[in-house]
Amino acid sequence: MVSSEHTVSDSSTLFGWYKSSYSGGGQGECLEVARGHADVPVRDSKRPTGPALLFPAESWSSFVSAVKRGELPL
Repeated sequence: MVSSEHTVSDSSTLFGWYKSSYSGGGQGECLEVARGHADVPVRDSKRPTGPALLFPAESWSSFVSAVKRGELPL
């Protein structure tokens, strides 16, 4: 696994991946998040061996909360 401070080049080296229960199934535009890491890895569900971005847990939590509150424009 090659990584920098904010990315992992092969996300399949990480464990705990899941898709949101709100994902649209066959839409093909899903992200997966992995549990159990200090930083929150996020990857494109269509590329399980592709890169993952790493977000500090507090930042990811703030982002998810803003989405749930509808604070981000479409």
